[in-house]
Amino acid sequence: MTATEVLAEAGRRRTFAVISHPDAGKSTLTEALALHAAAITSAGAVHGKGDRRGVTSDWMDMEQARGISITSAALRIDYSGRVLNLLDTPGHADFSEDTYRVLSAVDAAIMLLDSAKGLEAQTLKLFDVCRARKVPVITFVNKWDRPGREPLELLDEIEQRIGLRPTPVNWPVGIAGDFRGVVELGTGGEGREYVKYHRTPGGATKAEEERMDAEAAAKTEGGAWDQALEEIELLGEIGAQYDEESFLAGESSPVLFGAALPNFGVGELLGTLVDLAPSPGPKADEKGGERPVEAPFSGQVFKMQAGMDKAHRDRMAFVRVSSGRFERGMVLTHAATGRPFATKYTQQVFGSERTTVETAYPGDVIALVNAAALSVGDTLYEGPKVVFPPIPSFAPEHFAVARAKDAGRYKQFQRGIAQLDAEGVVQVLSSDVRGEQAPVLAAVGPLQFEVVQHRMAEEFKAPIELANLDYTLARRTTAEDGERLHALSGCEVLRRRSDGELLVLVHNKWRLRVIEREHPGLVMEPLLAGGVDTGE
Repeated sequence: MTATEVLAEAGRRRTFAVISHPDAGKSTLTEALALHAAAITSAGAVHGKGDRRGVTSDWMDMEQARGISITSAALRIDYSGRVLNLLDTPGHADFSEDTYRVLSAVDAAIMLLDSAKGLEAQTLKLFDVCRARKVPVITFVNKWDRPGREPLELLDEIEQRIGLRPTPVNWPVGIAGDFRGVVELGTGGEGREYVKYHRTPGGATKAEEERMDAEAAAKTEGGAWDQALEEIELLGEIGAQYDEESFLAGESSPVLFGAALPNFGVGELLGTLVDLAPSPGPKADEKGGERPVEAPFSGQVFKMQAGMDKAHRDRMAFVRVSSGRFERGMVLTHAATGRPFATKYTQQVFGSERTTVETAYPGDVIALVNAAALSVGDTLYEGPKVVFPPIPSFAPEHFAVARAKDAGRYKQFQRGIAQLDAEGVVQVLSSDVRGEQAPVLAAVGPLQFEVVQHRMAEEFKAPIELANLDYTLARRTTAEDGERLHALSGCEVLRRRSDGELLVLVHNKWRLRVIEREHPGLVMEPLLAGGVDTGE
């Protein structure tokens, strides 16, 4: 295939993540997008009702039981001549490290805001990461069919709190909780066509849309229409029109209003994504150069996952294609080892369903099966060597010692801990003092420990017991300073298995400040994630 053909295929791709604060409706929106793109025929709520199934992207038992997304999911959707690679992300802050890894594999993000809650803590953090990684953001104000805040108030909050200029491409008719429809503004802010929504039973199918001109809308909606027009005029006066340059630079965000559960405004969100989100571009390499899209194949592992197929217990590496054309069966080079890596078993994943991949292009996400040799952040390539920068680990805040309940299943214990570490489910720390039989698990949130216990018992048949440690901070240190720090009270030095880096665990920020004051020369560097300092 020629470079021109690769560029053309890359131009058809839109690879994006759905991110937000917990309970804002990410998984519900994921299904609604798939429904509108005709990828599925019936959407199910997070908690299935009646004979409706669970969320397509939530395939893990714990996800279906709890009604939250624990692990990110990759869904490919063909829509309007484009290929949409949708990466759903965990729905709980305890699993935000997985979200950060996903953001390394996308070209744009859809950020959900709850119409009643606006910007929340997790939303603010994710905006910071998107800004640091220069990921353009499209904002979808969700749940407008429920009581909420004034639309202008929400726009003002976005601009004042995070410095992102909101540029609405539609505007709601009817206050939050009395959602009639939207005025389509387009990217020039000049439109006045009204789209009125009609519910379908349970929101399981596409909402019915009735389009009408301004005169018909005024007769139908009365005062609600007049109020919407007044607010739109105000938007024009303050210059809130879409600007492509500022959007791609991460300085402004197109804003849409809707409701994912009844499928209101989802079709317009899809259209906005196709029209405005960028297609894949050159990817920066470790040396500061760039790998052009049309160069020979290259890709980076951004996620490892095992247990998706209970019948086979295989391990899958999710790879974002960065350049070139992928063909099943091609032999790639594993940059970390220099060894060849065969791609005989390559799949695409739609929730828990799999299909074999024959070809893929920049922006696509492929799943390599039985990829035991790969880890998160690894580069695979063909042709001229390239190594992409590693994906940073997140700063853990919870720590626990893991021990096997049954000493007779120690081999299964070792294998399970090693696999969960490679997948990034938790970070695994060790030291000569504690020994291999008592690794320290480091997590962003305590729910990660529940996932570890569940998978160790169900998947590896090696139940574990956890003993929490009284540490809340982790810092990077050196071998020389690690010995001095280990001798101080209130801290402990361990080695991260995944990369051999030394971390010093500290009881709390007050103890950290005392150590820094009394031992100013010791190295204790904050851990970074995607350019965002996660330290105190």
